[in-house]
Amino acid sequence: MAAANTLLERLSIDLPIIQGPMTGSDRPQLAAAVSEAGGLGMLGCGMRSPQAMHEAAAAVRAATGRPFGMNLFVLRAPSPDAATVQAAIARLAPLYADLGLAAPEPPTRWCEDFDAQFEALIAERPAVASFTFGLLTAAQVARVKREAGSFVIGTATTVAEARAWAEVGADAVCASGMEGGGHRGSFLDLGSSSQIGTMALVPACVDALTIPVIAAGGIMDGRGITAAQALGAQAVQMGTAFLACPESAIGAAQRAAMAQAEGSDTRITRAYSGRPARGIVNTMMERLDPHEADLPAYPVQNALTGALRRAAAAQDRADHLALWAGQGVALARALPAGQLVQVLAGEWERARAALLAQNP
Repeated sequence: MAAANTLLERLSIDLPIIQGPMTGSDRPQLAAAVSEAGGLGMLGCGMRSPQAMHEAAAAVRAATGRPFGMNLFVLRAPSPDAATVQAAIARLAPLYADLGLAAPEPPTRWCEDFDAQFEALIAERPAVASFTFGLLTAAQVARVKREAGSFVIGTATTVAEARAWAEVGADAVCASGMEGGGHRGSFLDLGSSSQIGTMALVPACVDALTIPVIAAGGIMDGRGITAAQALGAQAVQMGTAFLACPESAIGAAQRAAMAQAEGSDTRITRAYSGRPARGIVNTMMERLDPHEADLPAYPVQNALTGALRRAAAAQDRADHLALWAGQGVALARALPAGQLVQVLAGEWERARAALLAQNP
């Protein structure tokens, strides 16, 4: 427990609970509530503009004086050829038609500018800066530490990725198992070889690194927190568990789908965004999965499906939504975020006590 306490001291939080940065599904109210309750709230800023990042950070600070984090996608704007884009639009046209919409037009830009987002993050000086989808340079990591004073967390789905983050100077690594919902954080290998379960990935990363490891993927309650710490993780990151909270940004259709889902109802797919991500199987996934090999990579597919997913949400059409959720979805509880953190803390204490009683 000394190592875990050391990490908590560095993060200035009371509990080893980090809210997953659910880009597109989070709100400042969610991050603030988790931080206020003793965990670490996170803002998923991968698709936020620099101005939106400033506004979201200000909203968190207005609601709590506790530390919080900001997460970015390490991403460069693509330059897809016209034929690739038109083929992607043709594949999506029938799905758009299902919702009474015309086929999409190519956007003026495919994603937010990472360099501008990076500058916004440094200006906001969050307690924690986490990154996924790619790897910062050692100079960039050093700059975040020096100018923002932030604790840097890199996301890894393999030991090689974890080592890469350690080599550029990350303060900790989030080892993200394949059970987790939403996008995989892979960057060295986006294929099936990076789909490693949390129980296998976490101890392997702990053994390979000298910096703290944070476990993610399928952790939904106090038992999972205790299990992750038994494997050597010093904290956990939980996404799907907080997705069901009323403070998250998901709509009624996704909440209903989550309430009815089991872990076996989820699958990793490239259908929605062009990057491997786990969600609840629906019509859109099933119709695009046969074309997975031909789908353009993130963020092109993601941008082309954006209007479709927004329309589906407005029409309460879960069949055309990206229903991000991990394999632990059946254990999700629709509690206010602060209350959920308190429940998790109690479960964690009881699970630790039970484990000690079994192994005095």
